[in-house]
Amino acid sequence: MTRIALEFVPPNSADGPEKAAEEARKVRDLSAEFGLTGKIDHLMIPGMIVEDDDRPVEMKPKMDPLDTWKAASPEVPGVRGLCTQVTAFLDAEALAARFRELRSAGMDGIIFVGVPRTMADGEGSGVPPTDALADFQQEVPNRGVILIPTRQDEIGRFNFKCERGATFSLTQLLYSDYIVTFLKEFAAKHEHRPEILISIGFVPKVEQNVRLIRWLIQDPGNPLVDKEQEFVTRLSEMKLKEKKAALLDLYKKIADGAGELGFPLSVHLEAPYGFTRPAFETFAELLDYWEPR
Repeated sequence: MTRIALEFVPPNSADGPEKAAEEARKVRDLSAEFGLTGKIDHLMIPGMIVEDDDRPVEMKPKMDPLDTWKAASPEVPGVRGLCTQVTAFLDAEALAARFRELRSAGMDGIIFVGVPRTMADGEGSGVPPTDALADFQQEVPNRGVILIPTRQDEIGRFNFKCERGATFSLTQLLYSDYIVTFLKEFAAKHEHRPEILISIGFVPKVEQNVRLIRWLIQDPGNPLVDKEQEFVTRLSEMKLKEKKAALLDLYKKIADGAGELGFPLSVHLEAPYGFTRPAFETFAELLDYWEPR
């Protein structure tokens, strides 16, 4: 598969299904305004879990991705679903039931996620995501994993996930073209060619003070990520015309560089501060240059 997915963060539980439907109508209307109707073919709904206490934006209880999808999908006809599923807190029986429910509701792909970064790999009373990849291949034909190309030892980690049964990956937000270097090195060492969902995120002016995106991509002591955070800072200070040009330049480097390596490429668009006209205007310009068709 290749696809163009838009991240659709579940609303706060207190706001209920009405808020999910309202946000989906916003997606529908902005898509129509900027020529993206029919291009955005998936909503990617993450399962939100509490992580570090220093998160710049308070994490309030969120709606479940399945409930969010049921409320949002009628407002965006023809759009399919993707979601993340934390496997580490569910036993095998509960996880199997969850996968069946997600699939029957119209989720084309499920991204298996482990414990939050406040916990160590392997913690949790449920099924580790690498075990789930191997054990639930019949229940979930399209099995996704998270790919962070700048993370140390990620090539070996990613290959192991592919060997366990991953069919696609969702990258962390990309603010450099290092993903091209990563995929070149991976392709030279390994035969797996899973679908890669390239995550591109709009950076509004409010990032200057809130710093949510810089928090999301943080990796203390990693010079590659330091450079990405610096780019995010510059983007937040730019006027919209300059911002679009800078993101388009990055997008071109990624699409042109990664497109020659034999991996099916998809696009994952993110607006971490919410759906706005500038974000959709930017997404439209990116997709005018290249889209996975």
